[in-house]
Amino acid sequence: MELKEDMILLDQYFSSKDEAIRQAGQLLVDGGIVDEDYIDSMLERETIVTTHMGNFIAIPHGTDEGKEAVKKTGISIVQVPFGVDFAPDQSEEKLAMVIFGIAGVGNEHLDLLSKIAIFASDLKNVVRLADATSKQEIIDMLMEVEN
Repeated sequence: MELKEDMILLDQYFSSKDEAIRQAGQLLVDGGIVDEDYIDSMLERETIVTTHMGNFIAIPHGTDEGKEAVKKTGISIVQVPFGVDFAPDQSEEKLAMVIFGIAGVGNEHLDLLSKIAIFASDLKNVVRLADATSKQEIIDMLMEVEN
């Protein structure tokens, strides 16, 4: 999993999950990972099933049809210290404080999902990510998963 500082945003605020997903997707576009169409695919996926994974993490990604817009495997990270609600309706709240936008060639996104899930399964790790004050700090934490 290659992590780059220009694929990470710190201390963001969003009034809706759609705004947050668009930002995570735009980082993927700007990084040459996906075409612009992939963002719509990410938003469509969210209408099918929430990408909120628990422990204050969301992992928006595109639909199977959206794979056509993927140029290479990559990840974006958006830190939202006050959280953004990813609940599909108003009957519950599913705050995400760290959003991982992912795109994968073939099934490579499954490896990314697995690594993020393992790291985020420990709430202490999520708190560390949400409290990080530098992009390098986030990269260093996530590289622990690789080792």
